[in-house]
Amino acid sequence: MMTAGDRPADNVNPGEIETFDNLAQAWWDPDGELWTLHAINPLRANYIDARHPVAECRVLDVGCGGGLLSEALSDRGADVTGIDVAPAALAAGRRHAQQRGVNVCYRNITAETLADEAPASFDIVVCMEMLEHVPDPAAVVNACARLTRPGGAVFFSTLNRNPKSYALAVLGAEYLMNMIPKGTHDYRQFIQPAELAQWARRSGLRPCDLTGLRYRPLTRQFRLSPSDVSVNYLMHAAKL
Repeated sequence: MMTAGDRPADNVNPGEIETFDNLAQAWWDPDGELWTLHAINPLRANYIDARHPVAECRVLDVGCGGGLLSEALSDRGADVTGIDVAPAALAAGRRHAQQRGVNVCYRNITAETLADEAPASFDIVVCMEMLEHVPDPAAVVNACARLTRPGGAVFFSTLNRNPKSYALAVLGAEYLMNMIPKGTHDYRQFIQPAELAQWARRSGLRPCDLTGLRYRPLTRQFRLSPSDVSVNYLMHAAKL
């Protein structure tokens, strides 16, 4: 049951919530519809932990879904809170954490609402594969900044907006190779690195690193690529 303080605010897309709730049973199936998230999860966790070690840190996972990254960071010694507005996905995360005995706190709340409730409460805030799914991504970036303590770190990942990313991330991944469910992405919501960096600076963050994520179809493997941010990319920013 949601409490009054857990009601999502307006920066949500009901269609997106329905999409990810419908995938709730697939969150923890490494061979299911969300296998790509399982494939990139170690890369995401390694990137975060290498740039700002998570052990004994308070970490917030914004747009946590079923908790893949939340549990990975908890396994590394972080005190993790995961937030999302998809109730069924959160329920899947709670069930899996309980089965494994992992201590992750899940809440149905937006980053904006939590930032009003508990500003500057986290050492690290991560927001992965979420910005391209909300109507106002700049507001989420600002909320992530407000939630982070001075000297802390914020990590984003999203999709670049250009013809190559449309060809690979939408036409290729969704319709040709069936890597992810059709309709997962709206190209118009993709975010160029310069836009994300501008939102970060306006919110009191200093971008520190930009690293791409590349896919090799022949081996079905992903790898980090600092030299290629043309499709998927991650950003590390420091809270000033």
